[in-house]
Amino acid sequence: MAESFPINLNIVSLCRRYGVSLWQCPQFLFLIMGAVIIGSSTGTYLIGTRFIEEPEIVSLIVLLITTILFVIAFTITRSFEKLAEVSRMKSEFIDIVSHQLRSPLTNLKWAVEIISSGDLRRDVGKEEEYYSVLKENIGRMLELVDELLIVSKIEQGVLILRKKEVDFKKIVEDFISRFKFYAIASNIEIKLHSENNLPTVFVDPSQIKLVVENLIDNAIRYTKEKGIVEIRLEKKEKYVLFSIKDSGVGIPEGDRKYIFQKFFRAENIMREQTRGSGLGLFVAKSIVENSGGKIWFESEEGKGTTFYFVLPIK
Repeated sequence: MAESFPINLNIVSLCRRYGVSLWQCPQFLFLIMGAVIIGSSTGTYLIGTRFIEEPEIVSLIVLLITTILFVIAFTITRSFEKLAEVSRMKSEFIDIVSHQLRSPLTNLKWAVEIISSGDLRRDVGKEEEYYSVLKENIGRMLELVDELLIVSKIEQGVLILRKKEVDFKKIVEDFISRFKFYAIASNIEIKLHSENNLPTVFVDPSQIKLVVENLIDNAIRYTKEKGIVEIRLEKKEKYVLFSIKDSGVGIPEGDRKYIFQKFFRAENIMREQTRGSGLGLFVAKSIVENSGGKIWFESEEGKGTTFYFVLPIK
């Protein structure tokens, strides 16, 4: 799936985002090339008026040369921009994966050392606790590997969706039940509002479950104090609309255009130090769109976020 690169006129912030100096930044180089093109066009015009009598021909030549140079400059700059973005994402990938794996691996190492040291003989009744640590951290690593495998399939265009008629409300209710104790432990209340006789949707249930799971997990995780997560299901023309509203940290305005990109995590989320790979929303967007739907969101920093997506009715 092609990656979109949003246009941003804040050159300094883009250079900082790519981690390059001003003279290596694609947008800044484009401005320099633009200035050179304008200078070249002006020079061409002055030379042309000196040797060519018809002003229309001079103007046409200048316009043609300027257009060609701008197209070349834009193409080169976009290529450099994509390379810079790929380089940035590669660095972020290494940082995120290293960070996400370091914690569970450290916990695994600690639990294995305790188990193998024989100290469990002195800690009667602790076996279950240590084996629980092993199970939880192995699960975290498998979850990250599964996300990476899905992203790889999406990127290669080989993610296969086995669509069929699905009771979407039942899927949502099952996940609300699954997240019940996590929500209680986080002091969060989950509310479901659904229309009666909601029609079935035509999707791959195994894949759409990943979308629902990710959005509910995020809504709970990013609501740091006592709060409410509201989920709504309703029919909209030929679609079923799912919305989930939290009262969490929200998304900063400057980060919203990047929120569905791979490995991206908003600055305020990074400050909260919540775990996450930055892959969930990218995967969710790809699955929803490949299912014939659309996903979007509304957010206000410090007040919460609402994610929406629609799925087609057969």
